[in-house]
Amino acid sequence: MSTTLIRGAKLLGGEPTDVLIDGETVAAVGAGLTAPEGSTVVEAEGLVALPGLVDLHTHLREPGREDSETVLTGTRAAAVGGYTAVHAMANTFPVADTAGVVEQVWRLGRESGYCDVQPVGAVTVGLEGNKLAELGAMAESAAAVRVFSDDGKCVDDAVIMRRALEYVKAFDGVVAQHAQEPRLTEGAQMNEGAVSGELGLRGWPAVAEESIIARDVLLAAHVGSRVHICHLSTAGSVEIVRWAKSKGWNVTAEVTPHHLLLTDELVRTYNPVYKVNPPLRTEADVMALREALADGTIDCVATDHAPHPHEDKDCEWGAAAMGMVGLETALSVVQHTMVDTGLLDWAGVADRMSLRPAAIGRLAGHGRPVAAGEPANLTLVDPAYRGVVNPAGFASRSRNTPYEGLELPGRVTATFLRGKATVMDGKLT
Repeated sequence: MSTTLIRGAKLLGGEPTDVLIDGETVAAVGAGLTAPEGSTVVEAEGLVALPGLVDLHTHLREPGREDSETVLTGTRAAAVGGYTAVHAMANTFPVADTAGVVEQVWRLGRESGYCDVQPVGAVTVGLEGNKLAELGAMAESAAAVRVFSDDGKCVDDAVIMRRALEYVKAFDGVVAQHAQEPRLTEGAQMNEGAVSGELGLRGWPAVAEESIIARDVLLAAHVGSRVHICHLSTAGSVEIVRWAKSKGWNVTAEVTPHHLLLTDELVRTYNPVYKVNPPLRTEADVMALREALADGTIDCVATDHAPHPHEDKDCEWGAAAMGMVGLETALSVVQHTMVDTGLLDWAGVADRMSLRPAAIGRLAGHGRPVAAGEPANLTLVDPAYRGVVNPAGFASRSRNTPYEGLELPGRVTATFLRGKATVMDGKLT
């Protein structure tokens, strides 16, 4: 069992303190701590110490699309981004709709050693929306699935959605909905608005998202279950979630880093790197999302890390795949949009990027405070760092980032998973 002394870190951005890690556990937190001879000492002056980040929404692509990402490369990217746990979405090949597939993904995560991987189970067989998947079997499997989503597709049938919400109550699960009314978005290429009209691209109306959210918060209230809204992207969606929460209903929501920063004006470049589902929205939507994350209406930040091979993005806009990689840049974007603007402090970042996502996913051992007796899952961040995003250095297998060439603040210098350094000095160990 090894010991590590982190010296002088600002815990949640507060006063400098020391953190002593003994084996897999935080042994002590305080000033002037000493460590046994032979311990590793990490000088952390000026660095912010946070609990290990937790992502509720990651696409690792394995099994089936290892040309885009694997569990190993995806968890390496997660560690570089400060994450100690990610939830792996079900739209793999084969779909993660059985106990066997979710256990395969879970075991691959354990073997990687860089990050815990908690599989998300499909709501319906094959993501086809017609028949419930083996929700109970996945919940009782070794992977102990608690989050279920057809992400990439919407569970648009209200009866199927109601049945899923009723079913997951038995094991305190949650249905994570990709809110997109399919009939309203057929052939849609970008946000419906002034820019889509000027560019002549078929629009993706905000109401396609908002109508599904409105239906599903009502269904969740009706059956007394938990619903989570994936990648919320419009000001109207914020108001619906705020209203549902005012009723005391068990509704949670996430926002992606790219929806906190980027707008549909970027689509004027016709660069497919900006093509994403849901689409980039307006400046007014971006501001509403930031305020909602700050006041807690939106519970957490989730990356929707969506890797694609070069050929799926290096093509004309209409043929390009939707999605962006995000694990390695998420914390920097949140610092830029939320911390540096004064909307959140570092304790708020810990809440939105670790504590709340772990609680929503019912993920034990993560999202815990950096305190004596707690699992030693933590990350050190240099908030003073400024650097230009260069995807050539990514740990992810894919390079489809919308931030290439953009200067962003903050850099993860170290990540610890149960006391073991997965990243040190900004590099994978």
